[in-house]
Amino acid sequence: MPFRALTGHRPPLELLARAIARDTLPQSLLFSGPEGVGKRTAALALAQALNCAQRVPFGDGLDACGTCKSCTRIARGVHADVLLIEPGDSGSIKIEQVREAIDRSGYRPFEGRRRLVAIDQADALVVPAQDAILKTLEEPPSASVFVLITDRSDILLPTILSRCQRLRFGPLTPAEVAGVLQRDHGMSEEEARAAAAASGGSVGRAIEGSAEEAIEARAAATKLLQGAASSKNPLQRLAGAKMLAGTGGDRDDLSRRLLAMSSLVRDLGLLNANADDRTLANADLKPELETLLRAYDAERTLNAFAVVDRALFALDRNASPKIVADWLAMNL
Repeated sequence: MPFRALTGHRPPLELLARAIARDTLPQSLLFSGPEGVGKRTAALALAQALNCAQRVPFGDGLDACGTCKSCTRIARGVHADVLLIEPGDSGSIKIEQVREAIDRSGYRPFEGRRRLVAIDQADALVVPAQDAILKTLEEPPSASVFVLITDRSDILLPTILSRCQRLRFGPLTPAEVAGVLQRDHGMSEEEARAAAAASGGSVGRAIEGSAEEAIEARAAATKLLQGAASSKNPLQRLAGAKMLAGTGGDRDDLSRRLLAMSSLVRDLGLLNANADDRTLANADLKPELETLLRAYDAERTLNAFAVVDRALFALDRNASPKIVADWLAMNL
């Protein structure tokens, strides 16, 4: 998939395209950012742009055509000069995998201009494997590019980090996540928007759960906000908290609902600021959100966002789901 077909991340992608056009691409790169936002796809797009036979303009640089033999083979994962290293059954990347890639990178490309070695989940590299690749990252073979992909760069050795040029890939917007879910995963608009609302900007996270769970999470979050808007009665609010936490008090379920609520409250803030509807994560719920605005002015919306954020933090620190839900309901 060429750079121009990727969702989001325009600044880092255009930076890569300009570097290709000017022949200034660093040979040791680190793609960092949240899980599931497209870092691995971007690395394969880079491989296409380096080896495409019919490159096309993109921004101020060059991009792959996406249709030539080289692009097609890379997309299918069968190009001889694109090596993808990822964790094995043990969950780690062993030194043998790295040594094999280093050995292959020392030869001239077999069918393309440049060889690209992508190490996905590079934080899974065992320490001996990190040590083994240090010299290669510092002085890569002239025809090879190494891309380390990680959402936990702090786990890598400082010596690894110092040898790579880092490109940061941030979370996608909810609208971008929803677009990918509809285009690539066959979800309906309602399913896609519900899943995107609780995804934290990650397509990977959005597709982990079922569409039904995402819709249910957003509905539960909406009902609690509506209940908090219409009543200050503690008993009624605690009843809403019980609904939010669920009968089993499952931590993952509550986390999904809190993320959905965070998305809803964010949209309330945007509506309070008269923002464009296109910026809304839950545009399909605009009538319900506009009704909530009667109770949630800018100050209360800001407070609600902080409350949800603190609830997520507490849940992440292993607080009781029931206590978190009760506290949230009383403070919205």
